[in-house]
Amino acid sequence: MADILIVEDEQAMQDIIAAFLRKGGHRCFPAGDGVEALLLLRHHPMDLMILDVMMPQLDGFSVCKLAREMSQMPIVMLTAKGEEEDKLKGYAYGADDYMTKPFSPRVLLAKVNALLRRTSPAPAGSLQAGKILLQPNAHKAYLEGQEISLTHKEYALLAFLMANPGQVFSREQLLNRVWGYDFQGSTRTVDTHIKTLRQKLGEEGKHIVTLIRSGYKFEVEL
Repeated sequence: MADILIVEDEQAMQDIIAAFLRKGGHRCFPAGDGVEALLLLRHHPMDLMILDVMMPQLDGFSVCKLAREMSQMPIVMLTAKGEEEDKLKGYAYGADDYMTKPFSPRVLLAKVNALLRRTSPAPAGSLQAGKILLQPNAHKAYLEGQEISLTHKEYALLAFLMANPGQVFSREQLLNRVWGYDFQGSTRTVDTHIKTLRQKLGEEGKHIVTLIRSGYKFEVEL
């Protein structure tokens, strides 16, 4: 659950946005203009702000600039205009994303959840790299906030590589560390598990790098 500030002067639009966000499990704090929004933000730290551009008293660009001085929360700007200059201006003032009216509330909720996942700190004791999050205590793996199913050895192999970023391990070393010194199988077992891991991780599988004749490593920055 996140605390979300909705800054929108159109009551009907404000109600629609709030309804979808509440269905998504979030708490909503509405503001009808920029001045009210800044007062709310001053007295109640928020996790994210949805901010309309065209508003009375203070426009969205001014609110975005002032809010960014107070908080590092993600800011999604709403506009009836799709001009490139408006978007560039919003990004320059600290906006993280844009939605052009009319828009789908479901897409807005998806953007909100994605931004919250990126900015939320990883739980203590967890391993995180890119969009991959491992929670060793619970033996769970997440990709972009969604739990993925890994076998015991797939999880152990990924956790070992993530815990040792940048280090190159031969297939024999990985067999010894993950499968155990008494493992009698072929080194091709490692290759098979790496292939399956990459498939399950999708684009994030790029972090598992193959070094010809050397082995594998987990590289965060490619």
